[in-house]
Amino acid sequence: MTLMNWWRWALYSRPFLLFALICNILGTIYGYIWYGNQLKTAPWYFQIFIPDSPTASLFLCIALALFLFGKNSSVIEALAFTTLIKYGVWAVIMNLILFYQYNEVSINGLMLLISHGIMAMEAIIFYPRFKITLLGGLVAVVWIFHNDLIDYVFMQFPFYPFIDAHLELVAYIAFILSSISIILYFCLRKWIQHKLFDQPLRSQ
Repeated sequence: MTLMNWWRWALYSRPFLLFALICNILGTIYGYIWYGNQLKTAPWYFQIFIPDSPTASLFLCIALALFLFGKNSSVIEALAFTTLIKYGVWAVIMNLILFYQYNEVSINGLMLLISHGIMAMEAIIFYPRFKITLLGGLVAVVWIFHNDLIDYVFMQFPFYPFIDAHLELVAYIAFILSSISIILYFCLRKWIQHKLFDQPLRSQ
């Protein structure tokens, strides 16, 4: 089975979708637990925006569950794609910087790098099944840039000494990744459809 054949199979395989859903549910639960201490001390009106990565995987969980029932939600799918790309890549970059800064590859850091790299990959894998709409994109724009505002203006970013010491740089990286994720959401479909699948993608 070629990579393209596997990709087509994975998009519509109920066993694979169920497997991906279970894995992401477990990862989402772990992520919210990881943010537990920060959530306890944050004002209630910031709490929904603090656990960035687990909320991204939660959006994907909802999208996958809808797939299993033959449904789509363009808003949820837009939120899933953009946040998985943004926070998946962001965490990979941050952990690579930490590895370099401390000249040490920790088990926890390696686990975070791999898991968040998989998050970004999942965004690409499931993108062909996502329904791309202007409404979904606009909601994602508001969510993802508002989240940047909460993180770097109201200082609700994850507790890392490196981020605190290099706030402007990290905020700039986050803004660039937010912009890239939105651009990919609107522009990637044509490239995937015609360059990779070489045929119209089946709509659900």
